[in-house]
Amino acid sequence: MKKSVIVASAALALVGQVRSVLAEPGRHERVTPVFSAAIPNVTGKSLVSAVVDYPPGAKSPPHRHAASAFVYAFVVSGAVRSQVGDAPARVYRAGESFSEPPGAHHATSENASDTEPARLLAVFILDTDDHPLTTPDP
Repeated sequence: MKKSVIVASAALALVGQVRSVLAEPGRHERVTPVFSAAIPNVTGKSLVSAVVDYPPGAKSPPHRHAASAFVYAFVVSGAVRSQVGDAPARVYRAGESFSEPPGAHHATSENASDTEPARLLAVFILDTDDHPLTTPDP
């Protein structure tokens, strides 16, 4: 029981890092943590998810996620322009998804529209003790 409490506490700390690193209402996206839990049948791994709201024209700063993080992103509404690694930037519309391998550089993540909002669900699978979850480029 004590180990699960420690794991849950670490996962919640990761969620807090998502909010503190990325959330800048009015200038960039708004990140809302929605779920965090240790994966019970995969020792040392956690699942963390967040909803990312992009006001019209908003963008995230270029960044990397925790070295162990595999990221799955699903566009809930609107359209999101994303560029991961050396791949060209692409616009993903509601119902489409993409992923980021561990260690990838996320050079572009932004609302593709200057007039309509966009919403993205980001799901991270990562080592429970891998911090911080997101690091903006220097």
